[in-house]
Amino acid sequence: MDIADDDGVRTVTFDRPEVMNAFTPELAADLADVFAEADPADLDAIVLTGEGGAFSAGGDLQSMAEREEAPDEAYDRVTDTFGRLVEEALSARVPIVAKVNGDAVGAGLAVAAVSDFAYAAESATFSCAFVRVGLIPDTGGSFLLPRLVGLRTAKRLAFTGEFFPAAEAAEMGLVNEAVPDDDLDGAVADLLDTLRERPTRTIGLAKRAVHENMGKGWREALDYENAVQSQAYATAEHEEGVAAFLDGRDPEFE
Repeated sequence: MDIADDDGVRTVTFDRPEVMNAFTPELAADLADVFAEADPADLDAIVLTGEGGAFSAGGDLQSMAEREEAPDEAYDRVTDTFGRLVEEALSARVPIVAKVNGDAVGAGLAVAAVSDFAYAAESATFSCAFVRVGLIPDTGGSFLLPRLVGLRTAKRLAFTGEFFPAAEAAEMGLVNEAVPDDDLDGAVADLLDTLRERPTRTIGLAKRAVHENMGKGWREALDYENAVQSQAYATAEHEEGVAAFLDGRDPEFE
């Protein structure tokens, strides 16, 4: 993958167009490192996209065909690579934006799902294709899809592996919006402009609270929310936001 920084945005481009940017375990581990190392003092956002005509076709089937391992070995490999990718994405301290420039299949769909924002070109096609190769949804798919699209739709996607267009992905909530292909860069650029104006550290705290509370009961969730909010109260971002409001000016967040 190719990594480039510009004006507070780190763009990660999956650069294996000859195999539709299929993911290997090594690439998943590298992407997990990108998420883990993201510092809100330096970055406002991470953008994920693909080179060529695809976002990602999912797991690399050639490497799967060559792999020989026992179930316990597979567990360790998946946990340390694709599993860690999801953990680091959900806990990353900066927002992650999927710019789905083309087909997003299997783990490619799941990476778009785990991102905080996802915008797709109208020509992109999606599929939760794991079942087509005798696998269950991974890369967080079994956890995230029901929460994004609802239980019955998630089952339909996971059990059939059907392909569907970007417009339907937007309707079901898998992506924020499907836009004409020529407008994709502009739509993401507008979002990034907004994120640059917001306090990134505060966004990271809000993201942490939302993700941690997805599986908690309401009492535990409220307690966790209060704990994170108490941290936000102590930040320079909060102090600046209040001062700007009282001064009648726009806040200037670092």
